Amino acid sequence: MTRSMDEQEVRNACLDLIERSQIVIVGTVNTDGFPEIRAMLNMEHDGLREFWFSTNTSSRKIAQLKANPKGCVYYVDSEAFRGVTLTGTFEILQDKESRQRLWREGFEQYYPLGVDDPDYSVLHFTATQAEHYHGLKTVRFDV
Repeated sequence: MTRSMDEQEVRNACLDLIERSQIVIVGTVNTDGFPEIRAMLNMEHDGLREFWFSTNTSSRKIAQLKANPKGCVYYVDSEAFRGVTLTGTFEILQDKESRQRLWREGFEQYYPLGVDDPDYSVLHFTATQAEHYHGLKTVRFDV
């Protein structure tokens, strides 16, 4: 019989999965009220509460988030069949400090004008709730 994980063990398992993930699935709500998901680079996070991603200002997700900032991020370990979903809200950042924070070598291919490219934005996601899935068990908690 497998014992249940306590909340701190679940939180640690979520953080471990987030740290190991190169890709994160990001969900937004489109103008028709339906969810849209896409894969993005796992850039930076602070615990289970705050996450940062880079994206094109001209992308459809920016327009969607301006209309409705609610969304989710999902990290998955397909081999262990483990996942964590975080729900919360997105904020679109275009200040110099945020852009420099996430700028990486090679980004010039996406943003040819560099860190000041008007088509370069940073998404700041603040999670309010998490859901961890593993071993046919789901644990939901506030973050």
